[in-house]
Amino acid sequence: MSTLEVGGTAVAVTEEGFLTDHTQWTREVAETIAAEEGISLTDRHWEVIEFVRKFYEENGESPTLRKISKQAGVETKELYQLFPQGPGKKVARISGTPKPEGCV
Repeated sequence: MSTLEVGGTAVAVTEEGFLTDHTQWTREVAETIAAEEGISLTDRHWEVIEFVRKFYEENGESPTLRKISKQAGVETKELYQLFPQGPGKKVARISGTPKPEGCV
């Protein structure tokens, strides 16, 4: 287990950088993780992040790309543009939710 330093606060993360406690998530945490990924968050990113967080709160699991695409109305191609090279894992990390089932 490691920690991520955000605004003087240590946030516990797994070896892969996923938060161990989703309640420690803040927008500042999201921006820090996104910056590590080389992503500058736009309003469209925040729409996806907010969908993922709400889905997790309601279902107890991170949504798959297919669920994000179908239920949030974001085409898969756009997800790859917003969160390049592994959008499922990246959006989960940035959203403070666990790695989605089926992600390697």
